[in-house]
Amino acid sequence: MTVDPPIRQAMLDAIPHLRAFAISLSGNITYADDLVQTALMRGLENIDKFQPGTSMQAWLFTILRNQFYTEMRKHRREVADPDGTMAGMLAVMPEQGAHLDFTDMQAALAQLSVEQREALLLVAAEGVSYDEAARICGTNIGTIKSRVNRARARLAGLLHLEPEEDLGPDRLIKATLFLHASL
Repeated sequence: MTVDPPIRQAMLDAIPHLRAFAISLSGNITYADDLVQTALMRGLENIDKFQPGTSMQAWLFTILRNQFYTEMRKHRREVADPDGTMAGMLAVMPEQGAHLDFTDMQAALAQLSVEQREALLLVAAEGVSYDEAARICGTNIGTIKSRVNRARARLAGLLHLEPEEDLGPDRLIKATLFLHASL
């Protein structure tokens, strides 16, 4: 890009004033130098929008000021996190894992007998006591306990779970931590 010598000189003459203005806005010399450089680069990129006969310095001041306030608005929404501590605390479990677990659970439940599924859903999903589940199903408490126990064991087998393992986010967290530790 070729810039007319008078425009180039006007830009060069404006640098000390731009720097002083940037320092007064930001209070940080390094950041002020970055603002000046950005203002000059944007000025060069948009030199066709500069109106000859107007003040180059004022035009560059406007660019610098607008850049400063744009960055301030952006930084206001950001949190300083140089060591990544905050970002580490903002981890979100992937949604697809829970959906897949739910789909697997539905398919496994469909393979249980109606009596086992009914007992398990009443006790484990609905939180009904064994006594209430026995009344609802018209059987005794021992039968309900047996059906729930058999249903849990069958589900664990169908879902390839270890006896102490549970379905859900805990399993995903364990897998993630295992992968992270092995890296």
